Amino acid sequence: MKDHRRLGRELDLFDTDPLLGAGLPYWLPAGAAVREALEEYVSDVERRAGYQRVYSPVLGKRELYELSGHWEHYRDDMFPPMNLGGGPDGGSAGEEVVLRPSLCPHHALIYRARERSYRELPLRLAELGGMYRAELSGVLGGLTRVRAIQLNDAHVFCTLEQVADEALAALRLIREAYAAMGLDAARYRLSLPGPGAKYVRDPELWRRAGALLEKALAAAGIAYDAEEGEAAFYGPKIDVQVLDAAGREATLSTVQVDFHQPERFGLAYVGPDGARHRPVMVHRSVVGSAERAVAQLVEVHQGAFPPWLAPVQAVVLPVGEAEAAPAQALLRRCVEAGLRAEAAGPERGTLGARVRAARLAPYQVVVGPREAAAGAAALRLRDGRRPAPMPAAQAVARMAAAVAARRPELWPEGEPGPDGWPAAGSEAGAQAEPGREAVADR
Repeated sequence: MKDHRRLGRELDLFDTDPLLGAGLPYWLPAGAAVREALEEYVSDVERRAGYQRVYSPVLGKRELYELSGHWEHYRDDMFPPMNLGGGPDGGSAGEEVVLRPSLCPHHALIYRARERSYRELPLRLAELGGMYRAELSGVLGGLTRVRAIQLNDAHVFCTLEQVADEALAALRLIREAYAAMGLDAARYRLSLPGPGAKYVRDPELWRRAGALLEKALAAAGIAYDAEEGEAAFYGPKIDVQVLDAAGREATLSTVQVDFHQPERFGLAYVGPDGARHRPVMVHRSVVGSAERAVAQLVEVHQGAFPPWLAPVQAVVLPVGEAEAAPAQALLRRCVEAGLRAEAAGPERGTLGARVRAARLAPYQVVVGPREAAAGAAALRLRDGRRPAPMPAAQAVARMAAAVAARRPELWPEGEPGPDGWPAAGSEAGAQAEPGREAVADR
């Protein structure tokens, strides 16, 4: 199995340049398409789960991170402050700003910008935002360890009684996303504090937060390993662990309970008794960072992504020059239906060579003389199955519906597709047309 660093370059997903520096990859069009599809998916599932999207700056004053505790407990992983000058005496000393190492302090500010009532809780704030880690060059690699991270992050502000349910809901979102992406969790880890000064010293805080996460894991029926020394500095967390191509383990998704930052920021809500109460903060990331998620997808699928994530979802293949015009018309239909599609004409070689070049696309659509004359398309799935030829409009609609379903299968086995189309593996839906092999190899 190839690792994502090699495949990412072979498939033109991402690359690096010494002028940008280590740990700062850039995304090429194909990789950007995968990332955008993943971001759109997360935004959609979060919206349906009651999250509200926000945006916040990637910079903050040093005082912000002193207040949150990041400066005390996380300083070695942060970039140095930038002095903007303009001190009160006219000298060079002035305001210091820092590239944020985390989004949670910013979301705490958004929460406290308004007076909050218990009727608003749980308040779920989500952001796909940048954060920055001053990683040592020796640990950087591909997309899994980078210095500029685009994180799928969210923070739920809720009452104590709501914490376990919110953590459970987050675990269910994670499982739903993994099923859609075709990923498996290697294990679930309950990450607890260890010895040392890294962690906020409040034993009761840790006990209460850990008990709430254990309750959520039990309700989800998830087996887990408890490990000391892996917690965030402010609280315990559930980490969803995955394995890379070399069998190395990493955290992709996480759910955390935080009593510490609501206290530090003075967060409050007015309860039904009219008094002010402290909310609890649940940190939650469904797919982790875009970088690490795409690295995992590349290695698990070896470039053959689920249809909804594929950089190119459909390749239209005219058999010869005579079919170029109907093939272009079919390509326009695909693009208008929302598919990422391209045409590969005879100028790129024989049909067999073009089919092989398009082997990672979920759908290949052959337009030969018969299809051109009938306004039809011969659909070929990536795994070699071939439904019977059908009208071009119907083929496009069925591909678009399969992509919109956001499932890892090319087509769900044993289920009818849109308009009653049988599954591609069924006798009615995937019979090879006589002579079709010969056409594909021309």
